[in-house]
Amino acid sequence: MESPYKGKTGFIRLCNAFIYSWDGFRAAYKHEDAFRQETLLAAILIPLALWLPVGSLGKALMIASVLLVIIVELLNSAVEATVDRISLEDHNLAKRAKDTGSAAVLVSLFNVFAVWGLVLLG
Repeated sequence: MESPYKGKTGFIRLCNAFIYSWDGFRAAYKHEDAFRQETLLAAILIPLALWLPVGSLGKALMIASVLLVIIVELLNSAVEATVDRISLEDHNLAKRAKDTGSAAVLVSLFNVFAVWGLVLLG
């Protein structure tokens, strides 16, 4: 069965997509400690990137690396919520899904350090 929301088009679809996205941000902020921490990190690092005396490309890379952490954390939170919706029982595949999502967040954080280091020191 196809989603009843898929039939919307044009401006209505755009408005609905914005509302669903905003609901996703609010849910992540309310239920995910890591998302709140990474949002705080972004609130500090993005203005810092804009203030630092680096070129436009450097600023863009620095900001993009921080936003990538937010994106990956949102996807990781979605995976975790889906796994928990299916079952709260311990299962190897559930653990693998959650651990892999967590690893993706860790890689995105390493990316921040690498990009910022290369831009600032390179």
